[in-house]
Amino acid sequence: MASTAPQPTPLSTGERASTSERRQFWLMLLFAIVMIGIGIGLRDPWPSDEPRFTLAAKQMVESGDWLFLHRGAEFYADKPPMLMWLEAASFELVRNWRIAFLLPSLLSALGTLLLVYDLGRRLWNRKTGMYAAMLLLMCIQFVFQSKRAQIDPLVVFFITAANWGLLRHLLCGPNWKLFWFGCFCAGLGVITKGVGFLALFMLLPYMWAALRGWSGIATMGAGTWWRWPLGLVATLIAIALWLVPMLLAAHAHADNPIYAAYVNNILFHQTAGRYAHAWHHIQSPIYYLPIMVYAWLPLSLTYPGSFPRWWRALKAKDARIFLPLGWMLLVLVFFSASAGKRDVYILPIVPMLALITAPYLDDMLNARWLRALCALFVAAMGVALLALGIYALMTHPAFATKLAYDRGFDGPQDSLWWMCIAIGAAQWILLALFRLRRAHWAVAGGMLALWVVWGLWAYPLLNDSSSSAGLMANVRAHLGDRDEIGLVDWKEQNMLMLHRPAVDFGFSAPTSQQFTQATQWQAAAPATRWLFVQEPAMGHCVDRSKAIDVGHANRRSWWLFKADAVIPGCVPAANADDDETGE
Repeated sequence: MASTAPQPTPLSTGERASTSERRQFWLMLLFAIVMIGIGIGLRDPWPSDEPRFTLAAKQMVESGDWLFLHRGAEFYADKPPMLMWLEAASFELVRNWRIAFLLPSLLSALGTLLLVYDLGRRLWNRKTGMYAAMLLLMCIQFVFQSKRAQIDPLVVFFITAANWGLLRHLLCGPNWKLFWFGCFCAGLGVITKGVGFLALFMLLPYMWAALRGWSGIATMGAGTWWRWPLGLVATLIAIALWLVPMLLAAHAHADNPIYAAYVNNILFHQTAGRYAHAWHHIQSPIYYLPIMVYAWLPLSLTYPGSFPRWWRALKAKDARIFLPLGWMLLVLVFFSASAGKRDVYILPIVPMLALITAPYLDDMLNARWLRALCALFVAAMGVALLALGIYALMTHPAFATKLAYDRGFDGPQDSLWWMCIAIGAAQWILLALFRLRRAHWAVAGGMLALWVVWGLWAYPLLNDSSSSAGLMANVRAHLGDRDEIGLVDWKEQNMLMLHRPAVDFGFSAPTSQQFTQATQWQAAAPATRWLFVQEPAMGHCVDRSKAIDVGHANRRSWWLFKADAVIPGCVPAANADDDETGE
């Protein structure tokens, strides 16, 4: 039997939520806070992206320069500063980097959930809003990214906020203030990761629907055409909050070519140049299709029921479905057209996917097929994790030993496998408790168990090796109070976790050049100056018998030595940089 989305409740009349609805909302919010926030304070930044962003924020706080990001002595021009601003501001508030570096992601994720909830309740009803928020929480990639200090949760929030303002105007309006607010948020998304303008693509399906008289489209009235261009003004004002001061400051240093290179890199090379002529992460045009299935589990389990219902809504000219769905397809095409692709690029689609799935969820959960898929998902995850944990405990496979060595993990390996067993067992316990009739509750509980165990068990267990905290503690143990240390071919986590001043000789400079400059610096005070170097950068120019092997971490071997270990006149061969590329 054909099903249609529920009709909207007239919330604009001031209808108040019932006690039960308020209780459900606060329980949902508590569920989200626990799922996303659990573990904050139990770990330091982990590669690849987190240490570089946190290091830039830390140097921002220490130097007072909030316009030009730094990575050691060099400018860092790969990304706009919004995330680093928020991390630095969070640190100024809480004075603890372990908490501060994850706060922007946590708050962004919660903000995204609230925006999706509000759209669902205004376009349909409060129950739909609850479903939309919970569906978003049931996306593995969304929660995984929300628990990391990367730019993506923040740009998802700004794009969703822009969509919220636009949809409130285009479907529930007219409300020109919210339209301008949405455009302003799109501009904030631009100074976060450059792609915030994608939110404005929502105007394209709106124009199509308005011209063809689709139901649910707000009537703007004659004589309001001049209000539309003000949206572009709002977008540009948001961008100007960073761009104008940065350009003025760069112009004030016009005699220094480093500033001109920074401006060119961040405004052109890392944006249009990166999109049109990608130099890494090269993938096929259909790269994102499997991502939208396995990375968006268990939300993607709803596809078999959502697709035909969306089609019926489109035939009925329901603009509430058409505008978000059309926008999603435009964003997918935009990212698919570039040769460079990463799974996180299409993450901003997920909130709108949850929104247009939510109206039909009640109907789908009454069907046996979705409950069966939910049960199968929970069972499969439980079997996979249980099997992996038991197999590793019983056989101690070579891959586990190699993984521990590559990552510099020297803790109890058995604990990792017991963690897998605990998560897997939780899935089966929940499935036995809720059975097929309420298998969707088993999915929600299983996701909660996964992220709680990950936050409380994996964070402290893996932190020393993943963050290089253990490695850099070993380095500090060899240094006296008056000793100095120089870094060669270093990674951001090394400088960040050293917890004492360090000298670097560039980050992206050729390693042979770094080594030559470092040994010259060391020779000026050989009694108190150490060099911390990645093994390939030393070549044959260091006598290993006089150097200290301080450990293996993040797939790299590291050494510490004084001037007596350096072979005079030796220059190591150029070393290809194997930087952990991220976004």
